[in-house]
Amino acid sequence: MERAQDLFQPLLDGHPRALARAISWMENGHPEARNLMALLWPHMGRAVVVGLTGAPGAGKSTLTDQLARSLRAEGQKVGILAVDPTSPFSGGAILGDRIRMNHIADDPGIFIRSMATRGALGGLARATQDAIDLLDAAGYDVVLVETVGVGQDEVDVVSCVQTCIVVLIPGMGDDIQAIKAGIMEVADIFVINKADRDGVEKVEREIEGMKSLSTLRPWDPPVLRTVAAHGQGIQEVLGQIREHGGWLREHGGLAAKAMERAKLRFASLLAEEASRRARARAGSGRVDELIHAIADRHLDPYAAVAAVLDANESSSASGR
Repeated sequence: MERAQDLFQPLLDGHPRALARAISWMENGHPEARNLMALLWPHMGRAVVVGLTGAPGAGKSTLTDQLARSLRAEGQKVGILAVDPTSPFSGGAILGDRIRMNHIADDPGIFIRSMATRGALGGLARATQDAIDLLDAAGYDVVLVETVGVGQDEVDVVSCVQTCIVVLIPGMGDDIQAIKAGIMEVADIFVINKADRDGVEKVEREIEGMKSLSTLRPWDPPVLRTVAAHGQGIQEVLGQIREHGGWLREHGGLAAKAMERAKLRFASLLAEEASRRARARAGSGRVDELIHAIADRHLDPYAAVAAVLDANESSSASGR
């Protein structure tokens, strides 16, 4: 079995194979994954992390592709994490975004990885957050996180990135619904893509109307137009990403973002580890019994969970 030390230096040197292996370790719960993260932790915190979210069909992949191309033209290394819907059969990612970005996939300065949501709250798996950190440690200057467009749960992306871009398009007929779903509240930048279509002014008015209702956010999210398929408006988006990054640095926002992300990661990892330990102590047989009892209406799910936790507490107390 490989050790964390075997991947440590190659990953710091930016070797793609080491990076891909490390991400797989995190996804699959490799025994050395924790040790590797502990070794790499002091080497993180340099990358600019940008999230792109919005409804399916808004052109997030095309926009991500164009942003990556422009950043590469400046000599920057770019990591792309495409968070795809989890396959109900394999638990893996559908990989659609890697297919759509295949013209940049051969660039040695671009690393693309599709991540499965795996049922994680907010559409971002715990492994995706690990992947952000690994790309950071591997020397990627910018990490673009394109999330699956599922509405309300998308708000978790704001806890994982420094700048969040909400992508909309005119003419879909559900702009107001998207606003009501709460996804607009996470935006640092609004991008109206496919802006050569009719109705772009209507979308702008809706966004400005929603912005006028909120007086709590000190940063005023700009509203930009792009036609990503033709490369139009990409430089303006990059300019606003940098302006927002500068604003965060000036106003202590980066530290606040880091604290928010730390809270989210700690809570999710604590819940995951507590569940794993509780199940292990109860034993698979006991867990199966409780699941059958719930299905047969002999026991409600809250009582079943309490039975596992109470048994774990009793076991811990007797072991003292």
